[in-house]
Amino acid sequence: MYPLQMEIDSIITNAIKEDINYIDVTTDYLIPDNSVATAKYIAKDSGILCGIDIALRVFKLLDAETDFDIKLKDGDKVEKGDIIATITGKTKVLLKGERTALNLLQHLSGIATMTNRLVRLVEGTNASIADTRKTLPGLRSLQKYAVTVGGGKNHRFNLSDCAMLKDTHLDAYGSITNAVNALRKKLGHTVMIEVETGSLDEVKEALSAGADIIMLDNMDCETMSKAVSIVSGKAKLEASGNVTEETIVNIAKTGVDIISVGAITHSVKAFDISMKIQR
Repeated sequence: MYPLQMEIDSIITNAIKEDINYIDVTTDYLIPDNSVATAKYIAKDSGILCGIDIALRVFKLLDAETDFDIKLKDGDKVEKGDIIATITGKTKVLLKGERTALNLLQHLSGIATMTNRLVRLVEGTNASIADTRKTLPGLRSLQKYAVTVGGGKNHRFNLSDCAMLKDTHLDAYGSITNAVNALRKKLGHTVMIEVETGSLDEVKEALSAGADIIMLDNMDCETMSKAVSIVSGKAKLEASGNVTEETIVNIAKTGVDIISVGAITHSVKAFDISMKIQR
């Protein structure tokens, strides 16, 4: 799912406005208007590339005459030292857009790289890796795109996509059964209901109430395995909480359908990429 161009342009425009209030007091006073340069994007780590077209769009919005030679595309495996792309254009444009473009490219590539690492760890099991709504404000569409580039799947994009009964909803309403029944009376036929559970008794109640998806929240692997046996394919099971590279394989082996990981968007390490202007 590649985000709409108008949304990408809006994100980039806001980022540029944040970075340049009126003028770039270094570049505008130092570099002549007619100066032209070529820059290279160079990988300083190994991983999965994501966001190259988005990053280069920064320079196109600053000056439509900027030219690119893209050597690696989104989803490609990148090795340290690889040249990802070259950019030729006004020197002022390259300097002004450098940080905004790299911020986006490094962040999205970091998400794709971490997601891909988790996807490879659970290969051979029934589990897929999914993101959450724990995204940076304003960047959700780009972050969720990066998850798919890394081989993961998207959870709901917003609160309109799926009715999810979290523990706070259930505490406020009273019980799983009553909450599911109340929602069923009002929801359209295309909207699924997911229920967060913290015990096997709650799993049984959610299943009996007709939940489409049952979240196993912070359960140990033994309990999750029992939940898989109880549900026996009658609903999708999502494991959530305490998911790390060290724990994810054992979680996947329980037989759950989905493992949701907030860290792939909210705590990801930026992928190291530099832009070097040729002298």
